[in-house]
Amino acid sequence: MGFDRSRLSDSWRRAFDYVEQQLGGRIVAGERQARWRPAWFLELEREGEILPIYFRGARAEAERGVAQLRHEHTCLELLAKHDIPVPRVHGFCSDPEGIVMDRAPGRFDLSTIESESERVAVRNHYMEILARIHALPTDDFEAVGMRRPETPRELALGDLERWIRAYRKAKSRPEPVIEFALDWLQRNVPQGRQRTSFVLGDAGQFLFDRGRVTAVLDVELAYVGDPAADLGALLSRDLSEPLGDIDHALRHYEAASGEAVDRAAVHYHAVRFGIVTPLATAAVVANPPPVADYVQYLVWSVVFARCPLEIVAHLEGVAIDPPTLPDEDDSNYAVAHDALRDRLAALERGDGFQGYQVDALERLATYLRRCDRFGRGVLEADLDEAASLLGQRPSSERERDLALEALVSGNRGEHDAALLRYFVRRLRRQELLLEPVMRELASARMQVLASA
Repeated sequence: MGFDRSRLSDSWRRAFDYVEQQLGGRIVAGERQARWRPAWFLELEREGEILPIYFRGARAEAERGVAQLRHEHTCLELLAKHDIPVPRVHGFCSDPEGIVMDRAPGRFDLSTIESESERVAVRNHYMEILARIHALPTDDFEAVGMRRPETPRELALGDLERWIRAYRKAKSRPEPVIEFALDWLQRNVPQGRQRTSFVLGDAGQFLFDRGRVTAVLDVELAYVGDPAADLGALLSRDLSEPLGDIDHALRHYEAASGEAVDRAAVHYHAVRFGIVTPLATAAVVANPPPVADYVQYLVWSVVFARCPLEIVAHLEGVAIDPPTLPDEDDSNYAVAHDALRDRLAALERGDGFQGYQVDALERLATYLRRCDRFGRGVLEADLDEAASLLGQRPSSERERDLALEALVSGNRGEHDAALLRYFVRRLRRQELLLEPVMRELASARMQVLASA
């Protein structure tokens, strides 16, 4: 009978029509993926067989223009040409944008694995694949528009300038944490780095089964740059999908590639890639569109700002004491927050995307309730600490952040330690407010490489 499309938007109907025309079959089942990104798991009947298909849609509006789906489509085809395990691509839908590909076997997230021996086996296999990717000639990738960096600064910054341009174009409020991280990166470019390769950009994403990687995923951020960029990205990926001992992974990469890994460069790229998430999410957090999973974006923006700054603090020998949660201070609106949270918690979730949407709303209500209890105390403590940096206590968050941006813009390194202590403690306070809704990123810490 086919898949009932009567409740779908016109956009998704066009997408499904494209899938059927491109593959020459009929969609008989479909489920929207329960996540922030628009994507569908489909079953296509063709010549009496059922083909499992994945329709991968474009990123959120704030990230488009930097992360291009057509670029990923091209990269997947080139990687397949070089026998790198990636999902088979069937086509590219232009309206709505989406890659039509096979659903590769296996699952993601090594924290779900049954034994440590299998975890090590999968991780080692991935590092072998990564070494193969970094050994590919870059000619094919340069031929489709990927530019080879020409200076140590270009090699170090990778694709960061594209993210910065998008961030500045959409910026609507002062962002002193991001500006400090960007300034530090500019002042601490690794020297002596020359090797370039095709890099995945957002490394560490893959499916696995029975001790082997079945498919490398999510290559839309790929570019030609420093292979250390992918190794640094593993420290970010490990925050939400634990990879285990990354020092061990790098030793296996060295054995597979035949080249020594510069741990200092890896740490630099961990900071550089980590701050990409706050750059990409700043506009959504400041002015969330109606469809945005606001709490998820806020969690990402806070954690992926704090963790890179803690790496910088480690590199510069700056010790940071954790803040504490202030005393509870309910407002007169506490009962309304409780009522909203309880009503949402009682709603029927269902499966799939609808359940994801209800869950996102409950997380938002829980966060607002937490802010009602502790938000005033968090802000007061933050303004008190900012006063020691600024010489006077700001009267508001905006005044605070404007003054901090001015301080960062004139900083040449002499204020690094004080700014690091303040910013990390400020971000940790935000995490205290977010604690009940942080999920897999609760208490996340970037691994520090032992030999750097």
